[in-house]
Amino acid sequence: MGRHELREQIFLFLFCAEFHDVKEMPRQARLFLENTDTVITQAESEVIETKASLVLAKLPEIDRLINENTEGWDTTRMGKVELTTLRLAVYELRFDEEIPAGVAINEAVEIAKKYGTENSGGFVNAILGKIAKLEV
Repeated sequence: MGRHELREQIFLFLFCAEFHDVKEMPRQARLFLENTDTVITQAESEVIETKASLVLAKLPEIDRLINENTEGWDTTRMGKVELTTLRLAVYELRFDEEIPAGVAINEAVEIAKKYGTENSGGFVNAILGKIAKLEV
């Protein structure tokens, strides 16, 4: 599985996490990995679970960054696709030094276009563009 497909699986898992309590996440991870149509190796499942856990652990800081860089929107009003896409991309921009900013933004826009509405890609791109310009 390539990096794009792996990132998409992480997005899908984080999207599912939106609908479950944190205490249920180990069980939900197992169910997600067992019931996907995509063939996922043990190594890939470990990457998915690890990165999703890292994103979830940083949610307060990630959501603060998102909320500070939107006008007329906040994380409680956003669609789940856009919010999940933003959370993953903001994590990659701020906390994952292996992912270049341009890659994180482009991948997020593609995921938003695929799973969101016709305006999702532009919405995600605008917010991530502002966050990417901030001093680290």
